[in-house]
Amino acid sequence: QVQLVNSGGGLVQAGGSLRLSCTASGRTFSRYNMGWFRQAPGKEREFVAAISWSGDGTNYANYVKGRFTISRDNAKNTVYLQMNSLKPEDTAVYYCAASTSYLRDDQNLYAYWGQGTQVTVSS
Repeated sequence: QVQLVNSGGGLVQAGGSLRLSCTASGRTFSRYNMGWFRQAPGKEREFVAAISWSGDGTNYANYVKGRFTISRDNAKNTVYLQMNSLKPEDTAVYYCAASTSYLRDDQNLYAYWGQGTQVTVSS
């Protein structure tokens, strides 16, 4: 099993930046492809970005492409989401998740989830 802990959320003005972190317990982190999802109030959870187990492959939702960057450090058991040029519509709870499937945007393929971290972007 993998346990994931999210951190790094907060309040930021539009146009600002935040970096989210997700740290995993266990020695099998490097075997998992990782993803970030988000859920805004009253909306369904949606895909944000994914990264392969090696870090060589990435996948982004169109609405964050060019603004967000996903990365990982397997030596630290951590995956990151660098968020730049934030918009009020990026306000949501952000979750990291682990999957054995490659770069998928389907949350049903992710077996392990972090607890989520709140990101609020003010206009």
